[in-house]
Amino acid sequence: MAKKRFYVVWNGLIPGIYKSWDECQEQIKGVKQALYKSFDTLEEAERAYSSSPHDYIGQGNKEKAKITPGSYPAEIIRNALAVDAACSGNPGMMEYRGVYVGTGEEIFHFGPMFGTNNIGEFLAIVHGLALLKQRGIDLPIYSDSRNALIWIKGKQCKTKLPRDSKSEELFKYIERAEKWLRENSYSTRLIKWETDKWGEIPADFGRK
Repeated sequence: MAKKRFYVVWNGLIPGIYKSWDECQEQIKGVKQALYKSFDTLEEAERAYSSSPHDYIGQGNKEKAKITPGSYPAEIIRNALAVDAACSGNPGMMEYRGVYVGTGEEIFHFGPMFGTNNIGEFLAIVHGLALLKQRGIDLPIYSDSRNALIWIKGKQCKTKLPRDSKSEELFKYIERAEKWLRENSYSTRLIKWETDKWGEIPADFGRK
């Protein structure tokens, strides 16, 4: 009889712990840069899931996943803001933050709050735009979310998340962000972070 194993999916369709390889495959199939690993016991899997995947999948993956301020390619603007979101499940508990590219210093952080990753990416960009304008600072903003950048251009968060008792608070933030976009102009450059070329964005949480 085959030994039972437990599978941790950090980055997949629905991150979590799965009790069979078939279930694990369903979550990672077609997911770019899926992060997963098997464990002998449920206790080991639970401990791993609550930690960074790079503590378990090897130093090579860690270096690829996130670059440090001193090792950026020359084409990356150091005097810039990078934003990113993370979500435990999708939808699930979402948070986002903004980081100064040159030093890795966290400039702002929001959450966790029930939502989706795309909404978090959208709100992070608007948060960055509003903060820079308020402080009179002209820095470009990097985001690795193509959807969020499109939503910003259209001044609307086109999420399919239902508006209900669980998401009502988040939708108030969405409305505030959309209102800000409609009522404010800005010269801030929004730049797509090219993960395939540069590794994970500096604001990455190290989990998905």
